[in-house]
Amino acid sequence: MDFEQRARELVSRMTLEERASLLRFDSLPVERLNVPRYHWWNEALHGVARAGTATVFPQAIGLAAMFDEEGLKEIADIIATEARAKYNQFVKEEDRDIYKGLTMWSPNVNIFRDPRWGRGQETYGEDPYLTSRLGVAYIKGLQGDGKYLKAAACAKHFAVHSGPEELRHEFNAEVSQKDLWETYLPAFEACVTEAKVEGVMGAYNRTNGEVCCASKTLMKDILRDKWKFDGYYTSDCWAIKDLHEYHGITNSPVESAAVALKAGCDINCGNTYLLVMQAYQKGLVTEEEITEAAVHAIRTRMRLGQFDDDCEYDQIPYDVVGCRAHREAAIRAAEKSMVLLKNDGILPLGKDTKKLAVIGPNADSRWPLFANYQGTPPRYMTVLEGIETVAVDTRIHYAEGCHIFNERIRREALPDDRISEAVIAAKEAGLAVVCVGLDKRYEGEQPDEGNREAGGESDKSSLALPNSQLRLLKAVIATGVDVIVVNMTGSAIDMKWLDETPNVRAILQSWYPGGEGGLAVARVLFGEINPSGKLPITFYRSTAELPPITDYAMKGRTYRYMESPALYPFGYGLSYTKYKYSDLSVEADASAPSESARTISRQSGCAEDELIDLGSGAIVTVTVENTGSMDGEEIVQLYIKDLESEYEVRNHRLAAFARVALKAGEKKTVTLKLKEKAFQIVDNDGVRRKDGNRFMICVGGSQPDECSAELLGQRPLCCEVNC
Repeated sequence: MDFEQRARELVSRMTLEERASLLRFDSLPVERLNVPRYHWWNEALHGVARAGTATVFPQAIGLAAMFDEEGLKEIADIIATEARAKYNQFVKEEDRDIYKGLTMWSPNVNIFRDPRWGRGQETYGEDPYLTSRLGVAYIKGLQGDGKYLKAAACAKHFAVHSGPEELRHEFNAEVSQKDLWETYLPAFEACVTEAKVEGVMGAYNRTNGEVCCASKTLMKDILRDKWKFDGYYTSDCWAIKDLHEYHGITNSPVESAAVALKAGCDINCGNTYLLVMQAYQKGLVTEEEITEAAVHAIRTRMRLGQFDDDCEYDQIPYDVVGCRAHREAAIRAAEKSMVLLKNDGILPLGKDTKKLAVIGPNADSRWPLFANYQGTPPRYMTVLEGIETVAVDTRIHYAEGCHIFNERIRREALPDDRISEAVIAAKEAGLAVVCVGLDKRYEGEQPDEGNREAGGESDKSSLALPNSQLRLLKAVIATGVDVIVVNMTGSAIDMKWLDETPNVRAILQSWYPGGEGGLAVARVLFGEINPSGKLPITFYRSTAELPPITDYAMKGRTYRYMESPALYPFGYGLSYTKYKYSDLSVEADASAPSESARTISRQSGCAEDELIDLGSGAIVTVTVENTGSMDGEEIVQLYIKDLESEYEVRNHRLAAFARVALKAGEKKTVTLKLKEKAFQIVDNDGVRRKDGNRFMICVGGSQPDECSAELLGQRPLCCEVNC
């Protein structure tokens, strides 16, 4: 008997009240049928969260900067292993509380379309293709490939959700069909149709007038009917009460419970589904609708092996939680996530550096290590601690310099009470690493009834660093010493003035790097690790070029549609070595049915009469050589543009990528596969189709924009393909 049949058989033996009780996020036990209590809410954004000790990986935006599908899949597998180990022991202790189950409400595959959005740190960045590939990798790693789910992933927040946080409970995100299907839905589609994600969470907002947790268009027409989703659907926390309290589409909690349930919301994170039976008694929902949701709930729990004795994951021991191997994997992930934005040759620092000032509010703070939705690391290592570990013979002068946000550190002191100490440290050492940025208290999720642990600031009103940090930076820069800036944020920050300041000689974007992420920062600064991360978001020159955060149209947003040059573009990142690209070749996929396919092998331009039958896609190969003196890893990026379709994105779009390890002097041939979808556009009706015969394909270490070419001193190889 399969899980569907078993779930229906078990639910059929329950009373209607028992079935309704399963739809609460704190589901009640049905003891006579040996159905234990279960709490659906658990988190695993970058490690098992909110239930004590666990390995804490870099925040999701940092994981995205790795551009590494296989690496992210392995990380998700580690997270699932720790989730199972904790769950196995919690069950033995009869502890079935919140954050102790196996339904992990991750990943967040919303598009980070606006750098002011506080929760953007939880996403995989601004690009639909990158987000799709990483979302699929994460889900496959988390859920495993066994008879049972190792853990149940949940793609959130469905759909068209990326701020503003303060309006999320009442906001109506209005989007065109083109933007909907080109930008906001592709990652969810991939998570459902390719990765077979077990759960989907509805967003707080409305999308084109329909509340996402009660939307026929999203939940039935697209998710269930078009994509054939067969998992469970949950509301975001306390989102169903928004139907009557903020959106105004119902008049009472009972009506809200009925509307959400009828639309297909199986699980309510919150308390509105306590009224499901009242809705039934009023004739607002049917027995069949309650039963169907209960079947979905039990089916997921059966897929997790909760009712069987032979689940292959039940014997995972508690010893794996926060073990050294997992912690080392987290440090490696942090190392791969670092993005070097500026370097005039000062980095890497030598181990023979005599003196170094380590300055700033984030230099010796744990706050920026773990970001939001985090567990408790077995061990912390701040940037200061990491530098002291790596540079054992260097005299370190540490100064906090300022509060991360407030004008003073001691309440009884005058403003800027620690800046003079920072100046003294910089002058004494003659070289300063200044650690600035934010943390979960100053960018994150709106704190409310469903998320009381959230930070206090949520969205950012500007991209500037807090004034306290600006004053610190200016004071240290004014000393004239060489300055290396380490920026610890989950989003883009205004760094234009730092980029243009001569004695700010290097800038490293370290994101929120995880429990021992300070060690990764130090290893990059001192050259033990060659930085290889690339930006999964655009660093804009200012917010002046951005539309209002309430405008969900993609015009003017992200690298695909922006009209002004970036400060640091999507896909950009420096290395301590150099990579050379050659021998770009494009040919039809061997699986294409046509025999007329011909190889195109030119670095720039193709004969006008040369035609390639793409069939089901294309195979692109390129040679990459490490021409420098240091081993490294390069992110090979492929961008495409339909040169004939009026519906193509304004600039170009990512269509493939690969992380390649190259020793100094080594050369490798890299193969990238383009599926048929890569050659399709999305028209104004939201239809994805082929609409042109001429395409530009560019492959290199960046996107093919002028800004990247100027920053890197080289351009990707490009070839025009007719098909």
